[in-house]
Amino acid sequence: MSTEAQTPPAEAASPNGAADTPPLAQKILLVTDAWEPQVNGVVRTLANTMSELKALGCEVEVISPADYPNSIPLITYSEIRLTLGAREDVEDRFLEFKPDAVHIATEGTLGWDARATCLKHKFPFTTSYHTQFPEYVTARFNWIPLWAGYRFMHAFHDKSGRVMVATPTMQKQLELQGFRNTAIWSRGVDIEQFHPRLRSADGGVFKGLPKPVFAYVGRVSVEKNIEAFLKLDLPGSKVVVGGGPALEELKDKYPNAVFTGPKFGEELARHYADADVFVFPSFTDTFGLVILEAAACGTPVAGFVAPGPQDILPGTGAGIVDDDLRKACLEALNLRREDARALAEKYSWRACAEDFRRNLEPLPKERGRRFWHKLADLRKRAKERRRIAREKKAAARATKPR
Repeated sequence: MSTEAQTPPAEAASPNGAADTPPLAQKILLVTDAWEPQVNGVVRTLANTMSELKALGCEVEVISPADYPNSIPLITYSEIRLTLGAREDVEDRFLEFKPDAVHIATEGTLGWDARATCLKHKFPFTTSYHTQFPEYVTARFNWIPLWAGYRFMHAFHDKSGRVMVATPTMQKQLELQGFRNTAIWSRGVDIEQFHPRLRSADGGVFKGLPKPVFAYVGRVSVEKNIEAFLKLDLPGSKVVVGGGPALEELKDKYPNAVFTGPKFGEELARHYADADVFVFPSFTDTFGLVILEAAACGTPVAGFVAPGPQDILPGTGAGIVDDDLRKACLEALNLRREDARALAEKYSWRACAEDFRRNLEPLPKERGRRFWHKLADLRKRAKERRRIAREKKAAARATKPR
């Protein structure tokens, strides 16, 4: 078991302004296949980071499936939309915006389009590793070997200047898989939205349920390993908050558990706050933003020795990590809620955004001027070629016999 907690982002050293400090990007292009109105940890991380960057004076352009109405749902994860045939538009927006830095957040179709655009124009870019994709795919389709998933991830990330990962454990895990360009980008939490004041003395949203209440919050799907929680012999009640493809199956299989469906805003925060222990059984997450949200509400956390829990919790008094999840759950009942809150207060979205910005790879200012001046003419000629091609197609259709 890990005994050392990750250094919170709020304690990270700031740039010292030395002459050799690389320039920080002012114009940032984010390309992501996961974006609002999707509700998940990746979207919350990206949205909060971009909001803080704007507050720092950055100009941010986001390319997401929300810009393309003709997207299709991702198999097994219909909330994520895949955009097809957008490469020309992605390139046009890249050339129009003239970013200092490009970050490609996901390995979906828009991510591949942005990657191709950057490679075509020899423009540096960074990526991030939000989900243990190879493990996720193998958990869903056991006939797909783990090595195939990692080959796909190498193909996507190996040209990236930096692959941003959330924890040291995840960084070490990727290095063991042959990744050599990783950097830490931690996470934050809104400590006003998620707050202990929301906990009710009478049980609140869990009023009437046998105590103690052990709660899971998140997507209800096989890769989240929720059954490892539901199988446990625990006192009190087990609650699952969230929706997903495995919801109906788990409802039928575990009739004694309580399934609330998805919750949002203050209602979600109350479900964290009124729980006695938050249970995080996942092995495939790279961080687990829900851990911080639960802790911010004062709820101790129980989890396996896995990326996220083993980086955040040991030594803080905010949670227990153990190979025996039942043991972790029962021991977490004895922790002080004040210590859980104290852990969350060390993380902020501002520090998260500053980490992100330092990890970007912007073009040096002088090279940037030359780069965009050269591309301006190329872009003009490319647009003219496409206009001519469209006119030829239209003319051909008009003259085609009926």
